[in-house]
Amino acid sequence: MTPKVYGIYGSPPFGAVLMCADALKIKIDIEIVDVLGKAHLKEDFLQKNPQHTVPLLDDDGFLLADSHVINAYLVGTYGSKNDPLYPKDDVKRRALIDHRMYLDCGIIAARGFVITRPLGLHGIQPVQSSFDDLKEAFVILDRQIKQENSKYIVGNQLSIADFSITSSVTCWGVFVNNWETEFPNIKAYIDRMKKEPWFKVHTEGINAFQRFTTAKLKVPL
Repeated sequence: MTPKVYGIYGSPPFGAVLMCADALKIKIDIEIVDVLGKAHLKEDFLQKNPQHTVPLLDDDGFLLADSHVINAYLVGTYGSKNDPLYPKDDVKRRALIDHRMYLDCGIIAARGFVITRPLGLHGIQPVQSSFDDLKEAFVILDRQIKQENSKYIVGNQLSIADFSITSSVTCWGVFVNNWETEFPNIKAYIDRMKKEPWFKVHTEGINAFQRFTTAKLKVPL
């Protein structure tokens, strides 16, 4: 059975899963969920995912939420033995990959959702402090990339953390004024990721996020 991923274009976590699946050369079925229409809050979806979030993976009845965990599962199930994307046997590299993913979900993505969730579901315009907090997350990421001083977010081998960081920056970066100028290390990193063959599956999501922002955001950045 082909794995199914529930999501919506314009969701950074959904984009991360699409990029991971493409890098692994996994064929997936995509089921679009109208999150802005609150379809994720309907009972049939809640039965699949009480967390009522996307993406959601359904792999032959095995249901799994959260893009970071989904990507780890995809590598473990469909990747090569001890796949460098998320290796089983290299404890230190795996710990660093986990750290970068926690940086994404705990700081970057969390602060992005503070802006987009109220805006998308309730039309509540963000306050300046929310933009400032997201910018601070970019400060942290820029320092991390500078310290790492490598092609990818963990050394010179691609990992699942790259999909998460790439999707977050290319979407939520719209809320950080002049990030490409102010954060040169992030800019150089994203430029490298854009050259990767798997990046192309995320372009529709970036465009959808920009359309969402144009339609919903009324306050000046």
